[in-house]
Amino acid sequence: MSKNIVVKKNNSGTIAQNKRARHDYFIEEKFEAGLSLQGWEVKSLRAGRMTITESYILFKNNEAFLFGAQIQPLLSASTHVVPEATRTRKLLLSRREIEKLMGAVNQKGYSCVPLACYWKGHLVKLEIALVKGKQLHDKRATEKDRDWQRDKARIFHK
Repeated sequence: MSKNIVVKKNNSGTIAQNKRARHDYFIEEKFEAGLSLQGWEVKSLRAGRMTITESYILFKNNEAFLFGAQIQPLLSASTHVVPEATRTRKLLLSRREIEKLMGAVNQKGYSCVPLACYWKGHLVKLEIALVKGKQLHDKRATEKDRDWQRDKARIFHK
């Protein structure tokens, strides 16, 4: 009578990463934020259907919101809910963290972007960071340093 349902499990807790942010920005400070989600979104996250490459964080009325993150709904999503893939999602942070982030963004010229989304137990967490933009010559210098580190490791391991 019972059906065997096979669910693809992700070995690591990572749901989505923003590798482009690490290339485009200098990461100054990282924070961990909770994410306010609906039921169908959690089911889609378990299937790994999230992208955060084009997303960013804005502050309004002493609250933090995630814009541009896409969670693709599953085909088996419930029929009484109309899923919106790119809706604005509220971030769950302490008051002190929000004030610190808002101060850095408004006064010091930093930006706030998500770096990764992952599972922490049964909760969904978002790693966000205060960042400064890189110029083209900074990106080239980072690439040269990365190549040199790779070559150095290759030489020492022979």
